[in-house]
Amino acid sequence: MVETPQSNSTFLYPTFFLLTGIPGLGGAQAWLTMVFGPMYLLALLGNGALLAVIQTDSTLHQPMFLLLATLAATDLGLATSIAPGLLAVLWFGPQPVPYTACLVQMFFVHALTAVESGVLLAMACDRAVAVGRPLHYSILVTKARVGYAALALILKAVAIVVPFPLLVARFEHFHAKTIHHAYCAHMAVVELVVGNTRVNNLYGLALSLAVSGVDILGISGSYGLIAHTVLRLPTREARAKAFGTCSSHICVILAFYVPGLFSYLTHRFGHHTVPKPVHILFSNIYLLLPPALNPFIYGARTKQIRDRLLETFTFKKSQF
Repeated sequence: MVETPQSNSTFLYPTFFLLTGIPGLGGAQAWLTMVFGPMYLLALLGNGALLAVIQTDSTLHQPMFLLLATLAATDLGLATSIAPGLLAVLWFGPQPVPYTACLVQMFFVHALTAVESGVLLAMACDRAVAVGRPLHYSILVTKARVGYAALALILKAVAIVVPFPLLVARFEHFHAKTIHHAYCAHMAVVELVVGNTRVNNLYGLALSLAVSGVDILGISGSYGLIAHTVLRLPTREARAKAFGTCSSHICVILAFYVPGLFSYLTHRFGHHTVPKPVHILFSNIYLLLPPALNPFIYGARTKQIRDRLLETFTFKKSQF
């Protein structure tokens, strides 16, 4: 039987927290598994296929595809860090999660989010160099530099996100065990803390603005340079093709940042005006929709990968 906290109780390092999913929906939230379940399945199949194709085809071991593989690996980790628990909460109702496991999930969710944001920036810069300086692309962008960039993004994410669970772990008392969320988000856990959480709030605000703000500015600048270059192309067909590719990439970027910024801003400043179920719903969409879309937008629309997938399926079909 799951223990439920009393309203006036405080708990010293609770052995578990209770995740309730999306508040206010009750048993109706089970229907959301029909939305989030397919999203997770698409993320697994799409990103898994993308990684398999890039790994097995040596002709795809180029900087652009290595960045795409980094994004696919990040998407797999990000979706898997929340989807199994989310689906369990939606289908079976509130679920207990051990205290330590909650802090571990908090770290991975926020770290992988930071890595994904950095990879999107790196991919935008890569495309800006490819479009703006095509003759120098092979010199400026190499496999070694892509590897260093991926390592730097991982180390940066670990360094800036490690304080999140540590800042929570320093508190000894909690006024409740119930987290009104579908996963252990930093601010959702901080709401349960007994004590002064000013440092947690300020660090979370500064980190979100610094990481997301810098990455959004970099992505905007990169696509601005791409648009400037594309507009100077000689034929309408070339411009339309380039803009078609860029617009699909921008849609994926917006799908990552818009729900995330909405969730963050409503949690900070709009919790009295935006219903909590809407806020929680967007925060889950923010983490599952991009991993489901990215393989099809970035991967399936890339000619080399699309051709390789068609060859694979055609070969398997001919064997039967």
